[in-house]
Amino acid sequence: MHATYESDGPLATLTFNRPEARNAMTWDMYQALVDVCDRVDDDSSIRVLILKGAGGKAFVAGTDIGQFAAFRDPEDGINYEHRIDEVLDRLERVTKATIAQIQGVAVGGGCGIALTCDLRIATPDSSFGIPVARTLGNCLSGATYSRLVDLLGPSLVKDMLLTGRLIPGTEALGLGMVNRLEAAGDIEAAVRDCALRIAANAPLTVRATKEMIRRIMAGRRLPPGEDRDVVTMCYSSHDFREGVEAFVAKRPPKWTGT
Repeated sequence: MHATYESDGPLATLTFNRPEARNAMTWDMYQALVDVCDRVDDDSSIRVLILKGAGGKAFVAGTDIGQFAAFRDPEDGINYEHRIDEVLDRLERVTKATIAQIQGVAVGGGCGIALTCDLRIATPDSSFGIPVARTLGNCLSGATYSRLVDLLGPSLVKDMLLTGRLIPGTEALGLGMVNRLEAAGDIEAAVRDCALRIAANAPLTVRATKEMIRRIMAGRRLPPGEDRDVVTMCYSSHDFREGVEAFVAKRPPKWTGT
């Protein structure tokens, strides 16, 4: 199984379990995340959902590149971004508190998952980013850009996306991307302590706080479909096909802007 679920009293944990691929997400793994959100919402004994990656070197290293290689037309890109929107929206709507436990890289879709969680606790050697400007030449959906802007502000989002750089954990703490940094040997206990503190609080207050903030943020997003022209521009481009081929071949891409 590439995603494993376990519960311990009021705490539930979903582990992304492809350490040999730095936990890069397959379609089945994205579906597993949706299914776990449904599962914890249906279980009144669960108060906190923890997400983490196996192996200690990655939270999630984006979407498995093999799935992009199968894209044949712009609709594939539109459908992919729509699917990511569905997954992140479901994670955002889960009624229990969510904590991302981050060791190693959280990039691409993994960065999106981590930043959609309510809290992020990371190790100092963790790193965050969405480096599509230097890797694949695609773009994000309007909803994903909106989540990033709400959390980080437009200046930092532009810095991260335009340069394609990865932000180290120590910098991420100062920028408010993560709530706490813990040493690798301490992070498991620190996340558990934080989760149990939340679990001891009034569940309806936790739920109301999450939902009120979600509604405020959702009210600032683009109407559905208003990002279609931009997403189509990127996913129908020569540059996107070049980015995928270069990534698979492990060579630098040659951008043309077409």
